[in-house]
Amino acid sequence: MNDTAMMINTDIAATLRNARTIAVVGLSAKSHRPSYGVAAYLQQHGYKIIPVNPMEEGSSILGEPCHASLDDAVTAAQQQGLQIDIVDCFRRSEEIPAIVDDAIRLGLGCVWMQQGVIHEEAAAKALQAGIKVMMDRCIKVDHTIFNIPRKD
Repeated sequence: MNDTAMMINTDIAATLRNARTIAVVGLSAKSHRPSYGVAAYLQQHGYKIIPVNPMEEGSSILGEPCHASLDDAVTAAQQQGLQIDIVDCFRRSEEIPAIVDDAIRLGLGCVWMQQGVIHEEAAAKALQAGIKVMMDRCIKVDHTIFNIPRKD
């Protein structure tokens, strides 16, 4: 493994170890969807999940109230004394720039683009703003690979 890969892997593991609260943008209420399975896995491993999906606003997904926007999710987290550590994106690549703009404006620390979600310009903008970026990676797979202990 080269030095760059080692640094990336160390950063991924540290990000997952230090995170407590994850906003899942595009979380579906349909249990057969990848977003649902990944969010359920993260929740089972002790992470607080905050669903973000305007089509599901007002409903509950995985026992958590769903919010229409990242702004609403941040407000809800703050009302519970929490901060969003990771924004996990289950959206098409072309929707990522708007999510990154929101993350920058809201001062969030990490944008995680799921496997198959790639937007180089948005990633560069986030990095320039001091936001960690994981791109084209499944958070569930990485959590398993790096054997991150359960949050309790």
